[in-house]
Amino acid sequence: MRRKINRILVVDSSEVARTIVVRILNEEMPDTEITTCATMRDACAWLERQRFDLITTALMLSDKDGLEFSRYVRASNHHRYTPIIVVSGDADTRLLREGFAAGVTDYFDKSLGYHAFASFIENFMQRHSGLVGRILYVEDSRLTATLMLRLMEHHGLQVIHTTHAEQALELLQETAAGGPRADEGFDIVITDFFLQGRLTGGDLLHAIRTRFHYSQQEMPVLVLTGAEADDRQIEVFHAGANDFVAKPIVEEILMARIRSLLLIKQQFAALKRQTESMHRLAITDSLTHVFNRRYLLDHGEQFIADRSNHPVSAALLDIDHFKLINDNFGHIAGDRVLEKLGELLLDRLPERGMAVRFGGEEFALLVPCCQSNTAHSCAEGLRREIEALKPAGVGITVSIGLASNQHRPDMTLTQLLNHADQALYAAKAQGRNRICA
Repeated sequence: MRRKINRILVVDSSEVARTIVVRILNEEMPDTEITTCATMRDACAWLERQRFDLITTALMLSDKDGLEFSRYVRASNHHRYTPIIVVSGDADTRLLREGFAAGVTDYFDKSLGYHAFASFIENFMQRHSGLVGRILYVEDSRLTATLMLRLMEHHGLQVIHTTHAEQALELLQETAAGGPRADEGFDIVITDFFLQGRLTGGDLLHAIRTRFHYSQQEMPVLVLTGAEADDRQIEVFHAGANDFVAKPIVEEILMARIRSLLLIKQQFAALKRQTESMHRLAITDSLTHVFNRRYLLDHGEQFIADRSNHPVSAALLDIDHFKLINDNFGHIAGDRVLEKLGELLLDRLPERGMAVRFGGEEFALLVPCCQSNTAHSCAEGLRREIEALKPAGVGITVSIGLASNQHRPDMTLTQLLNHADQALYAAKAQGRNRICA
């Protein structure tokens, strides 16, 4: 789902109110563009030359009534679907009775204060995000496609049109995760149920659900069909559609369906990001941002067993006399040392390598496709960089123990780390700030 800048039109006769609203919204929603007007006349002029994602208006304006302004917006070509929030200190009977008919989406009681208003707007924008998305549209009728493309693009949607299900499947394959155009993925698919060619719209639906294994939340599908019989509707849903729209297309119904499906996709994407974030937190050391010991125990054995990684070199790295750093400079300085060391390890580690906070001031590194002699020279370069690092103004050195499965490819993770641990012990016994293998 591509990101967009939200644009809000604030209409209020009070200059003080407009100034405060703009300041607070800019603080709370820095990616939002705010336009203000004092009168309905000025607001209507802005609506003619700019597209807005949200409109807020006072109930009483200096030249017109807020509900009258709302009715004007609903009658316009470009903003009839734009959410309208009435800001009033008194949600009187008239507003509650006439607001819906006038097209008001919601109202805010301004007696709650401007900071509460900013939170209200931010939450509202999250729940009523605009029509933003990339749509794969499959239609073999040139006339229908021309009308539909014009309609959807008028609402700000990015639409890729194909005439056959076979072409749609090729695009889905290319834009799937791991595909050559994965960054150009689609948010929803809209397809005619009856298509010319070897595959029908039903076949396309079946492929989306079974070949690509997209759930209805991950890839919502809207079907266009001319048949309104119950058995045809059942067939559409059994094929995996989220929803359908019967022809001839009614713009308001179509856009309501698209908005609903885009919201489903947005919610799925947000949940996926949250799940990935929780997973990262579970496997990552919060201070150093390298993997934690749990991740090493869960995935290290597989890393060692994967022959495409051979030979694997392991390094155990320990900060020399770390307790003295905490005692002399404080634990905050000690944390800063660990944090900067973690950054350096992540920066220097090969892409497929694994950096782990093994415990306390000790780190483990697993480096794939690394010969023993190469590992020693790289470790020496790393040791020198760490000695020159001086995080938080504290000079540090490290002792490093190296081991490799180069000559024993059947070695387990435990065996490899035990060898590295013995080498680390030797490095400390020999005076620290050195490498032993």
